[in-house]
Amino acid sequence: MPSTPPTSGMGGSVPSNPTPVGGGGSMPVPPDVAGAGGSSGAGGSSGAGGAPFITPPTPGVLPNFPGTKDPYGNGYFIFHFQANGKNVTVYAPPKPLDGLPWVWHGEFPDVIPNTNNAWLAKGLMIVYLDAPNMYGSPDAVKLWDALYATMTDTYHLAKKAVLTGISRGALYAYDWAAANPEKVAGIYGDAPTCDFRSWPGGVGLGLPQYTGPGSPSDWTALLGQYHFASNAEAIAWPNNPVDQLAPLAKAGVPLLHVFGDADTALPWMENTGVVADRYPKLGGSIMLIPKPGADHHPHGLEQDPTPVVNFVLTNALRANGL
Repeated sequence: MPSTPPTSGMGGSVPSNPTPVGGGGSMPVPPDVAGAGGSSGAGGSSGAGGAPFITPPTPGVLPNFPGTKDPYGNGYFIFHFQANGKNVTVYAPPKPLDGLPWVWHGEFPDVIPNTNNAWLAKGLMIVYLDAPNMYGSPDAVKLWDALYATMTDTYHLAKKAVLTGISRGALYAYDWAAANPEKVAGIYGDAPTCDFRSWPGGVGLGLPQYTGPGSPSDWTALLGQYHFASNAEAIAWPNNPVDQLAPLAKAGVPLLHVFGDADTALPWMENTGVVADRYPKLGGSIMLIPKPGADHHPHGLEQDPTPVVNFVLTNALRANGL
C-alpha cells in the first residue's frame, strides 16, 4: 500500500484535479428544519406489502413520498417517512433531474451540509435509512436491500445509486455494494472505515497492524450485530470492505476517498491505504483526495466540495445512461 498519501492541496483547500489511482463552489449550510411543511400522503392504491403504488415519474417532478415534507433551506425539501418498518429521510430539490439519480448515505447524512446542498442544486436526490450502529452487518445489508427495492420499484428512483461511506458508514456502503455491484454507480468514502478490525477494533485486538484507539463499546456492539461468538471469530471474518473489492472492480464501480492524513481515530493507512493498494490491482479505479494535517473531523471538503460533487453527479448520470 502507499506509504504516504499523494500530495493534493494544502491545508483545508482541495484542488479541482484530485489524484487518481488506477484505472460549483461551496454552498450555504441549510438551517435546522423549522416547522411542518405539511403532510404528503401517498396517492394511488397499495402495492406489494402494503406499499403505495406510485405512477412512473413525470420528468422534473418529485415522487409523491408519504409522511412529512418540511423545508430544508434554499428552496429544498426534506421528507420523513417509514418504509419496511424503518425511518427514511429523503432530501430533494424542487425539480429533480430526469431519471431521478440519487445519492445514498450510509451514515451521518448531515455532516457534509455544503456537499448535500451542492448535490441538491444539481438536481440530485439524497436518501438515508435510519439504521445506526449496525456496522454494515448482514442484517443491515438486508435492510438496505428492502429500501433499495422501495426506492426504485415504488418511487422510481434511478436503478444505480452513488453510495457515500462517511466514517463507519463505509461499512454499510461497501458491504451492500459488494453484494449488489450492478446497482452501484460509484462510492464516495470520507474518512471511511474499510476494516472493522481497524475501527472499532484498534489496538485492543492486540494485532500490530491495527494502531488506532478503537472503541471497546462499539466493538462489543459490533460482535452482537454480526452474531460473532468471540473476538477470534470477528478477526477472522473474511468480508470486510478491504476483502470485497473484486466484485466492484469487475463491475467498473469508481471510487473516491477523501481522508485526513493525520487521522488518529481511523488511521488512513489501515483503511483507505489498503483499498488504494488493492483496487487498482483488481482493475478498479480509485481517486484520492488527502487533506494534509487533517484528523478524522471535520468531514467533507469544507472550502470547496466541487471535486466530490462532480464525481457523484458524473457517475450518477453515466451509470444510469442519463
